[in-house]
Amino acid sequence: MPIPDDVTGDEIDKDVRQELQSLPKTLAEDVAKNLVMVARLIDEDPEGAYGYSRVALRLASRVAAVREAAGFAAYASQKYSEALAEFRAARRMTGNVDLWPLMADCERGLGRPEKTLDMAGAPEVHKLDKAGQVEMRLVAAGARRDMGQLEAAIVTLQSPELAAGSVQPWTARLRYAYADALLAVGRESEAREWFAKAVEADRDGSTDASDRLAEMDGVEFTDALAESDEDTENGEDTENGEDTENAASGETVADAESGDADTSGKD
Repeated sequence: MPIPDDVTGDEIDKDVRQELQSLPKTLAEDVAKNLVMVARLIDEDPEGAYGYSRVALRLASRVAAVREAAGFAAYASQKYSEALAEFRAARRMTGNVDLWPLMADCERGLGRPEKTLDMAGAPEVHKLDKAGQVEMRLVAAGARRDMGQLEAAIVTLQSPELAAGSVQPWTARLRYAYADALLAVGRESEAREWFAKAVEADRDGSTDASDRLAEMDGVEFTDALAESDEDTENGEDTENGEDTENAASGETVADAESGDADTSGKD
C-alpha cells in the first residue's frame, strides 16, 4: 500500500520504536511507516488503517506492538474475531493486561456477553489501572444490556468514579453510559441530570451528551446553511417568475431595468 512522502516512521512512539530495533534497519523503517498510517487513519478510515496493519503484520508478526496495532485496526473495523486473536497474541508476548477490557468487548461483538461478564470478574481486572477498571465496568454494563438486564447495567455503572467530583478522561463516557442506562428503564429525570453532568465533563466532545440533553428538553436545531440554500433557491424562483411575466407582456429584462426601479425589483 502507498505511503505518503511526509511519513518517515519517526512519528511512532519511542517505546514502539525500541521494539522495532530487533528488526533489520530497512525492515524496521517499513514497519514503522505502516504503523504511522494505522494511527493516522484509524479514526476516519478504519478499513484503510486495517489494510496498513495487515502489511505491518506480514512484515513483523513477532513484534508485540505490531500485533496490538493490528488488533486495534481490526477492532475499529468491527472485525472482532481478528481483533481478539491479535490482542491475545500481544498479551502473550508482553504479559500486559491493559488490553483486557478490549478483549472483553470483542466477546460482546461476537455475541458472547456471558463470556464478557466472566472476564469482568477475572483476577486480571484487579491488575488494571483506574482507567482500565472504568473501561471494564463500561464493557460489563454493555454486556448486561445485551442480555436484557437493564437494572443490572445501572448497578454495574454505580461506582466511586461515577460520583467523583473531579473530572478524569473517562468521566464523560461513564456519566453518559449511566444516563443512557437510566433512560432505558424510563427514569427520565435522573437520566437528564446525568446527561447534563456528562456535558459538563465532556471537554473534548467525546460523546453526544449535549445532543441527547437537547433532545430530552425538546430543543430542535436548524441547519442555517440548509436554510440559506433554500432561501437562495426561492429567490432564484422569484426572479425567474418575474422574467416570465415581463416576457409575457412583451417587455424585455433590459427594458424593465431601464424603467422604474420599483417595477424591476432592483434598487
